[in-house]
Amino acid sequence: MPRLPPETQTLFAELAERLRALEAARSFASLAGTFASKRVSGGEYWYFKTSAGPAGQREYFVGPDGRETRAVMRAHAAGRREADAVRAEVDRLCAMLRQGGAMLTDTPSAKVLSGLASAGVFRLGAVLVGTHAYIVLGNVLGVRWKSSLRTQDIDLAAARTLQVAVPQTEADLPGTLEALNMGFLPVPGLSPKSPQTSFKVRGQALRVDLLTPARGARDGKPVLIPRLRAAAQPLELLDFLLEAPIPAPLLNGGATLVNVPDPARFALHKLILAGRRPVAEQSKAGKDRQQAAEMIEVLHEDRRGDLVVAARALRKHPAVWHARLKAQLETLPERLNEARVRIRSHCALGLKKLVENRVRDNSRLCKKIIRNI
Repeated sequence: MPRLPPETQTLFAELAERLRALEAARSFASLAGTFASKRVSGGEYWYFKTSAGPAGQREYFVGPDGRETRAVMRAHAAGRREADAVRAEVDRLCAMLRQGGAMLTDTPSAKVLSGLASAGVFRLGAVLVGTHAYIVLGNVLGVRWKSSLRTQDIDLAAARTLQVAVPQTEADLPGTLEALNMGFLPVPGLSPKSPQTSFKVRGQALRVDLLTPARGARDGKPVLIPRLRAAAQPLELLDFLLEAPIPAPLLNGGATLVNVPDPARFALHKLILAGRRPVAEQSKAGKDRQQAAEMIEVLHEDRRGDLVVAARALRKHPAVWHARLKAQLETLPERLNEARVRIRSHCALGLKKLVENRVRDNSRLCKKIIRNI
């Protein structure tokens, strides 16, 4: 697998650190805009007006005219200078990364993801999955993938509820897509009564799909995700993919901080997904297997323990997923035989333990029934 130069990998790590610091310090003080005063009921009050981000012009209340409010306004000016300096450094790092061979996301997709990030979609727990996440993970692992990366499908996944407290409570995903002025329209579902889970640009392949973990094999109806003001399509085993996301930069002309899955979980999930594809999607199944094989190859060389941890994490999921992964492992190239054996052995241990527990439980049930006869 082609490796990125060590200098490029160092620059990418530095960029990730800068973006995380910017995200942690995010407030209205980091936005471009102006202060304006209004007289209300005889008193003078200050507001901050900004049109930054895809949501259009917004207005924030700062406070009544006075020493404290004017101190906030002075602090905003100082904070803006510091934020501008950090953004200039981010732009410099992005330019160097492009020259160093880092993998880039196509411009339309990058624009969409930047808008969604500005609206707070990733702060509210959304995770980028699919090929766009694969591109980001290539930079995270310091490699350039060999497989085809052409796609205009943007796949976002989100849990139904957010388990951690965040300052922002919601983001308007459909409204943000509309505000980008790219022509996004909701894609009608199979049932006219079902809420839309996909948005597509008319006449183009650019599409955004929202997914969420299914709660059982029969959980197939769209589910409302209130904090995103949108509905998501349930997908089996997606919870395995979303359990340990990592923040990482997505590169184009600039950089956007997004959430992506753990690389090892991503690879195993891709393999299982390939085996679940219908006949009409065999080309996608082939792409899934190739992406899984490339990522497993890199992880087996550099981070073998990650594959073990991911394989063991699969143990708490139904045994049918273990069997499907085992079947798909046989499709990996011969050069990955050692990695295949390692992954299979740890999944097999989990499956063996599951069977033993089931036998033990059944034995206890039989004894209880006999005692009650």
